[in-house]
Amino acid sequence: MTAENRGYAELLGDRLRRVRQQQGLSLHEVEANSRGTLKASVVGAYERGERSVSITRLQRLAEFYRVPVSELLPAEDRLLGGLADRGPDLVIDLVALEREREFEPAIRRYAEAIQARRGDYNGRVLTVRHADLELLAAVLDASPEELRSRLAAAGVVR
Repeated sequence: MTAENRGYAELLGDRLRRVRQQQGLSLHEVEANSRGTLKASVVGAYERGERSVSITRLQRLAEFYRVPVSELLPAEDRLLGGLADRGPDLVIDLVALEREREFEPAIRRYAEAIQARRGDYNGRVLTVRHADLELLAAVLDASPEELRSRLAAAGVVR
């Protein structure tokens, strides 16, 4: 197995392990519940990235776990070092957000929750990762680009 294939096999294996664990199954339970069609030793080798998974076997695993095949595949951003389809982080100016009391109360609550979770009370700026921006935009019924524009227009981003 080439280094590139090995890296992909490890990412795929990690994803397979996470899906199995999310369902509360041990490797032996996978074998027992599949009536032996998915051997614990083979699934374990897939999860460790020691063995390549055929498309047919990947489909069988997806059916067994009752998830789409796409849920078993590594996320594209992890394949490309975390940079695929990723926009820049957003820096919210907390001082400006405080001045704009009427602007998007949900954003203020979100910023306060993130500060509390991170234990980050510097009070000046808050960096929001792109994935979090996508979630916040969805809550506010906007695209990430629309939300960025609204925040910029209100003068609450740097």
